[in-house]
Amino acid sequence: MAVIPNSTGKRKKSSKSFWLKQLHSWHWMSSAISLIGLLLFAFTGITLNHAADVEATPVTVEKAAALPPPLLKMIAPDKAPDGKKPLPAPVARWVESEIGQRGSGEAEWSASEIYLALPRPGGDGWVAIDRETGAVTSEATSRGWISYLNDLHKGRNAGTAWKWFIDIFSVACVLFALTGLLLLQLHAAKRPSTWPLVAAGLVLPAILAIVFIH
Repeated sequence: MAVIPNSTGKRKKSSKSFWLKQLHSWHWMSSAISLIGLLLFAFTGITLNHAADVEATPVTVEKAAALPPPLLKMIAPDKAPDGKKPLPAPVARWVESEIGQRGSGEAEWSASEIYLALPRPGGDGWVAIDRETGAVTSEATSRGWISYLNDLHKGRNAGTAWKWFIDIFSVACVLFALTGLLLLQLHAAKRPSTWPLVAAGLVLPAILAIVFIH
């Protein structure tokens, strides 16, 4: 008597095999994308948690110069109204070449002075230009590479490109975690410790938050 193959069982096995391959692909691709970011954010998580123990010695550089007369005419009090706007392009280029500071960005224009704030990860800076005399003063402060990485962790003064990176990195981490969870579910039958470990990962931080954080 001929044996009729169990087509339902084959379809289930084929479907499971398909999703297993898909999950493995998504899992390794998301892990590859987020690997360096995870290492960076894990390391800076430690440095931020022990910020008081990681001392930084700020280094400040001050500069002074005089704006050339042709450029001074572009920012004379009677030529440009007060408010908030960028420096004229030639003035911005001069600031970058002569002062060594970034000349782009919104500056604060008053009747007597232009003030350009230049915050950045791991440091700070500013440029001030006297609109009558052309005297230019600037200050640049660096707090070291650990402060730089800490500010990248927080997205502080890092710009639009870094903001987009954090968004893409976060999506990759979510995909990495969810595909990992689904892979755990598929292999859980052969690994009895799977769900107790997952539960411990949920319960432990919950207990710490409830008991020790007030």
